[in-house]
Amino acid sequence: MIHLPDAAATEEVGRQLGNLLKPGDVVALFGDLGAGKTSLARGALAALGLAEEAPSPTFAIVQPYTPPEVSLPVAHVDLYRIDDPDDTQELGLDEMLEEGALLVEWPERLGEALWPQALRLTLEPDHSGGRRLTWAAPAAWEARWPPR
Repeated sequence: MIHLPDAAATEEVGRQLGNLLKPGDVVALFGDLGAGKTSLARGALAALGLAEEAPSPTFAIVQPYTPPEVSLPVAHVDLYRIDDPDDTQELGLDEMLEEGALLVEWPERLGEALWPQALRLTLEPDHSGGRRLTWAAPAAWEARWPPR
C-alpha cells in the first residue's frame, strides 16, 4: 500500500509508473469518481514526455499518444461510458499493445476481457483525506512494481 496525501503525490507515483512502462503493458486503474485515476495517468504520460496536461478521455474513450509526443506509444482509455464489454472490441486496444502500452480507467467495464497480464492499481480515499493505492501485480510486473 502507498499513501498518497494529495494530487501531486498521485501524479508522482504516476511518473514512476510511466518510467516503468514498456510495449505490451496494461495498467488497469480502479477507483470511484474522483479517486485520482486520471491524475495517476497524467503523471505516467508526463514521464513519457507529454508536454501538456493530458485531458481526461471520458468522451473520446481512447486518447492515443505517439512519438515524438511521447517516448512510447500509449493509449489513455476511459471505459466509463461502456456498458457492454463487447463494445470495446472495435476500439482496437489489442492492436495498440503490439507496440505500446495502455492506461485503462474503469477496467471493470471489460469484465472477463480484462487482460490477465494487467497491473491492477486501486485508488481509494483514506481517513486522512488522501488516497490509498493498492495493487495486484502479475508475474510480468513482479520485478517492476511497486517502484523502489
